Amino acid sequence: MTTTSKEHGPHDDPSHDDPSHDDTFLAAIETVRGAIQQFQGCSEKERKELQHDLDELSRMAEKLESGRVEIVVFGEISTGKSALVNALVGDDLTQVNVQGGWTKDLWQVPWEGTGYCVPGFAQSEVVLVDTPGLNEVAGAERGEMARTAAARADLVLFVTDSDLNETEFSALEDLAASHKPMLLVLNKSDLYRREEREQLLTLFRGPRLAGLVEPKNVLTTQADPREVEYVLEAADGSTRTEWRKPAPKIEDLRVRILEVLEAEGKALIALNAAMFAADKSDRMAALRVRLREDRAAKTIMGYAVTKSLAVALNPLPVVDVLGGTAVDATMVVTLGRIYGIKITTSNARALVTSILKAAGWVWLSEAAVSYASSMFKALTAGFGSVATALPQGAAAGYGSYIVGQAARYYFQHGASWGDASPKQVITQILANTDKESVLQQLKAEIKKKISLNPYAEE
Repeated sequence: MTTTSKEHGPHDDPSHDDPSHDDTFLAAIETVRGAIQQFQGCSEKERKELQHDLDELSRMAEKLESGRVEIVVFGEISTGKSALVNALVGDDLTQVNVQGGWTKDLWQVPWEGTGYCVPGFAQSEVVLVDTPGLNEVAGAERGEMARTAAARADLVLFVTDSDLNETEFSALEDLAASHKPMLLVLNKSDLYRREEREQLLTLFRGPRLAGLVEPKNVLTTQADPREVEYVLEAADGSTRTEWRKPAPKIEDLRVRILEVLEAEGKALIALNAAMFAADKSDRMAALRVRLREDRAAKTIMGYAVTKSLAVALNPLPVVDVLGGTAVDATMVVTLGRIYGIKITTSNARALVTSILKAAGWVWLSEAAVSYASSMFKALTAGFGSVATALPQGAAAGYGSYIVGQAARYYFQHGASWGDASPKQVITQILANTDKESVLQQLKAEIKKKISLNPYAEE
């Protein structure tokens, strides 16, 4: 590599390893922060549902900005994951037990002995994350915890101690789909004879795992070797036996991890953070849409029922029609709030009017029934409200229901009708609406209210 001067080579440039001058890191940080920012305007209920994902995005942002590399140790129970972490770190930091399923939580262990540091990050560190086993008894939650940790990982160590079973192979496929580096580790290799070990390695490096794990990323380890019996001979020729525990054999794995980090470490962190943020954004957006759609559907039916009852049970002529319009306007304001769009009452009334005009026959039908019923009330000095309650209330409520569905479409598209006209939108809504079902529901609510009215029979 050539330099322009002895004092100012590429690696001497103070901005060379500064992440603030790295376009990849800037883009990754922007992606994560942007994912957080787009959900800042959520309602309290939405924020409660999304809080876990928002917290994970915040932790990812902190991880990215500090240059922390996370290597997640993943696999089934009793494959020696915790022992492998201990062997790599060089100390018994994580819990190891002969009973499978010992690891209940995520263990994050700083791997200070790697000697690796992400360029440009003074506080950079490599962290090993020990996870619960995949298929523990009553361990579905811990299995999900392990998958979540793997999603955050920059590098995955998939540990097994035998040929892959169906659960392991499926998990390996899921992890490979994330397109992040993965090392397949055959641990407890000392349990196999040489020819058996070679047979397993040939299997792992063969066609079955092609496209999932590169052959060079299949390694063997002995994280917690079995004790070996030694025969010791004294000077006088006498012998005695002694059991000794060999040192762990993990050097090939350690070297391969460092090779991957040296070649791709900085890019790995940025790419993984961006992918993590994109995945979380998609999930959170889908969840927010579902929450909003559920609230909007309940709101529309709630206001439709309210309007039905207000119009049906109002003993004063004509006022019921005006009151119904006020209900529609209030419903539109409420729907706008659900979708994060502010709309004034006057603008809501204007939107209601435009929707009803576009609806055509719905508007005429509601107006005709309401007018006829109001005239009947006038002729009977208000005592005709019970007789006209069902047809008038149901018609008014149905009209409100259609207004709500149209307003929901309008707010779903950012206070716009999109590429369609209001008439086209409402025509489609009418075609997709089971009118009789809606009317029956509204009539049932009116009957229920009348039955609770002690003066209804009068």
